Amino acid sequence: MAKKGAREFVGMICSVCKSQNYITQRNKVNIEKKLELKKYCNKCRKQSLHKETTKLK
Repeated sequence: MAKKGAREFVGMICSVCKSQNYITQRNKVNIEKKLELKKYCNKCRKQSLHKETTKLK
């Protein structure tokens, strides 16, 4: 049986072009702030800062 835990799915949105490129999981207990990661954006064709959003497209 699967565990019900503190993990949730979040979308990662590019801060430059505002397109959602990634979907990832995060632990609500260990990480209190929103995620901010440098990831590759296909639209911008460069590495840019991606921020967490709750809406999944």
